[in-house]
Amino acid sequence: MAEPQPPAPLPPPPRIFGPSSGPRGNLEVRNARRVGLSDLYHGLLRTSWTRLLLVVASGYVLINAGFGLVYLLLGGVANARTGSFADHFFFSVHTFGTIGYGSMYPQTNAAETVVSVEALVSVILNAVITGLAFAKFARPTSRVLWSKVAVVSDRDGVPTLMFRVANERMNHVVEATIRAAVLRAEVTVEGERIRRIVDLPLVRANSPSFILTWTVMHQVTRDSPLYGKTPEELAKQETELVLTLTGLDENLAQTIHSRQSYLASELVYGARFEDVIGGAAGRRVLDYARFHDTRPAPLSGPKMGLEGPVEVRPAG
Repeated sequence: MAEPQPPAPLPPPPRIFGPSSGPRGNLEVRNARRVGLSDLYHGLLRTSWTRLLLVVASGYVLINAGFGLVYLLLGGVANARTGSFADHFFFSVHTFGTIGYGSMYPQTNAAETVVSVEALVSVILNAVITGLAFAKFARPTSRVLWSKVAVVSDRDGVPTLMFRVANERMNHVVEATIRAAVLRAEVTVEGERIRRIVDLPLVRANSPSFILTWTVMHQVTRDSPLYGKTPEELAKQETELVLTLTGLDENLAQTIHSRQSYLASELVYGARFEDVIGGAAGRRVLDYARFHDTRPAPLSGPKMGLEGPVEVRPAG
């Protein structure tokens, strides 16, 4: 008789909170109110520089092509060849950029009117693009590195959840604060399925000056929402650990922030992080090559409400 096969592991739930530098999770939104052009500025401010430059360049070509076509149809541009779209396109470029070489100029009322409209459009769009570029340059950004996994092992005799962050800029982030919460699916007494956010108290949630690395810890005691939860139970509840870091950048004198999240499959039980700070020839060395590395460490399952040995899964 064939031995029963163990149940297949549950697929990881869709991530709702993605990292700051990546996509915003796997959340699909349907039937939401479309804001369209009313929120275009915010969308361009949030997009990457590459995409923004492509949008600006495409818009620049399309606008000048449109005005060039109008000039071609109306005529009245001195020194422009009859029927030449290229000449009228470049006349539009001269007008839009207020270049005014003098080789081509309007000589009819209709052309003067179109030039006036294009000049107004040029002033408005140049102001918007300049403001957008300045806002993107001036917007404070963080360079915070988060560990790829979170680990659970004993620290000072208490089962402790730990994750690691580092300031890649190596400057001072003053009054850095980290908040942690658990997002999980629950069923109310009335049978309604909801997603509940439960705060995770941290051993130390503040740092007066965050410059190197920081191992953030949460003790899994009886008051912890992780107490008595096996990795399988956490996965079944679609648990997601949500983390945010805020602080004041000393160079920008502005508040920066970063976020990260870990799914139940990214919690490694019975492990600790490898040391990344050491010393050599009287100097302190920070080795980022081992930043995400873990190694086995003792874990008292009964102390965190688990019976028997806790399954230790490799990172990743």
